[in-house]
Amino acid sequence: MIELTKWSLSVLSGALLLFASSAMADDEMRFPGDPAEHRVVFQFNKADQGYHDHVLFSTGAVLRNYGDNVDIVVVAFAEGIHILAKSPQRPVSEIIKQRVKSLADYGVEFHACGNTLKSLGWSADDLYPFVKVVEAGAVDLMELQEQGYSYISW
Repeated sequence: MIELTKWSLSVLSGALLLFASSAMADDEMRFPGDPAEHRVVFQFNKADQGYHDHVLFSTGAVLRNYGDNVDIVVVAFAEGIHILAKSPQRPVSEIIKQRVKSLADYGVEFHACGNTLKSLGWSADDLYPFVKVVEAGAVDLMELQEQGYSYISW
């Protein structure tokens, strides 16, 4: 019985190794917590509805294309910061609000410029709970690029 168990474990281990190596050769196997192969940061700094649509659509397109194999950050500052506000002071459509929340649910990070918040007299409490406040949006964009994020600006 002991020999059968050792033999069974040996065969099972070999089969698992064969399966894992063939899957990894095709780049199909990723494990939770593995670093993403792709990184992108989107600049978001305008109040125009068409601009909102384009940037968020592109963000979703990248997410759909790479799934969990991409880290996406949207850095909002100036007039663009209103998409992250619970009660924006500029027009933000309900569709845009829902897209932002949905993208956050799928792992897209949203960063808000602390300098813009100060100029508006806002705090982190005025933003959705998933938003990370950074000291300065421009500095955040630069530092993310230095970490290997591709930079997309509209």
